[in-house]
Amino acid sequence: MYMPVIFATSLVAASLIAFGLAMELSPSFRNGSYQRWMQPTLVSNVVLFMIGMVALIVLGSQEVLATAAEAPTPDLMHTQASVGLGLELIAIGIPTLGSILAAGVAVSRIGAAGLAVVAEKPEIFGRTLIYLGLAEGLAIYGLVLSILMMGKL
Repeated sequence: MYMPVIFATSLVAASLIAFGLAMELSPSFRNGSYQRWMQPTLVSNVVLFMIGMVALIVLGSQEVLATAAEAPTPDLMHTQASVGLGLELIAIGIPTLGSILAAGVAVSRIGAAGLAVVAEKPEIFGRTLIYLGLAEGLAIYGLVLSILMMGKL
């Protein structure tokens, strides 16, 4: 039941990795001849990967819901491995991933703008640090949410 979805998701992930390696190693990619077809290819790969992950989570949620309630164990290392536990751990990692990506984008843009402003007006260096700290708080919120969700396992 899960094998076609797992195979398709793995194939799309492998093609993303291969495409990235080809872009890095091939000199024809460096001169800009790839720009007209690169964006649709990357977008379709990412969309297919996300569809595969959502399908895997939806198909696997039935196993999670079908498992009998067990006594909670304090240690995850001694818990029986199952598809349900794996999907729960993936679901815990998704908020962390999203918050870290959002924080990375925010810090990169705020940091670049902050450097440009500080080069012209050095007296507002403190404000730029505050803005960077607020952007970095996004990653901390995701981490706290994941820690709280780990406590519910």
